[in-house]
Amino acid sequence: MTTPALRLDDVHLRLGRGPAAVDVLRGFTLEVGRGERVGVVGASGSGKSTALMVACGLERADHGRIEIMGVDLAGLGVDALAILRGRAIGIVFQAFHLVSDMTALENVATPLELAGAPDAFARARAELAAVGLAGRLDHYPSQLSGGEQQRVAIARALVHRPAIVVADEPTGNLDEATGADVADLLFARVRDLDATLMLVTHDPALAARCDRVVHVRAGRVVEEDPA
Repeated sequence: MTTPALRLDDVHLRLGRGPAAVDVLRGFTLEVGRGERVGVVGASGSGKSTALMVACGLERADHGRIEIMGVDLAGLGVDALAILRGRAIGIVFQAFHLVSDMTALENVATPLELAGAPDAFARARAELAAVGLAGRLDHYPSQLSGGEQQRVAIARALVHRPAIVVADEPTGNLDEATGADVADLLFARVRDLDATLMLVTHDPALAARCDRVVHVRAGRVVEEDPA
C-alpha cells in the first residue's frame, strides 16, 4: 500500500485559554494520496485553514497523528520539522507574505539560499519565468500587482520542487479575472511537478477543479465528493 502524502488522524486542537478557548479541530481525519488534488471547503470558522496549518506542521495539534510522506510529526523537534517542511512542502497563502524590501528574484531565491543551494538565483529565475514573470525579476512587491505578487508567491512555494503543495485561499485577495488566471497557473504548475495539492478555498467552483472535495464543519470532515 502506498503511503499517503498527508495523513491527519483524529486531530484535535484548542486555541486560546480559559473561557475564551475554542476547539477548532475536533477529530479531523483526512488522507491525501500522492499526486492527488484535494479541495477543502467549509464556512468561515469551520477549521479548514487550521487543518491545513496542522497538516504542514505550522501548528501543533493537541491530540491525533499527523504524517507528511509517512513521517510522524510528533517525533520531530522544531528544527527537524522545519527541514522536512522545507524539503517536502510548498505553501501558498492568501496574503502573499512576500518580503517587502526584497525583489521578486530575491524572494524566490531565499528558501533555496537558506537550504544551501549553490544555484539558488538561477533556479529562482527559471521558476519566475515559468510563472510568466521573467521581465519582473528586479521589481519589489510594491511595484507588482496583486496577481503578480501571488505569482511570485507561487514561484517561491514551488522553486524547491516540493512533493506537496498546500494553498490557503490562493485567490482570495484577487479580483475574479485575476484569480482565475492565478488558479490556472497554480494547477498547471502542480501538474508539471506531479505534486500533491491540498487547497483550502471558499469557492466551490475552484474546489471542483480538484480530484476530490472534502467538506469541513465544526472542526471535522463531514462529507466528501468523490472524483
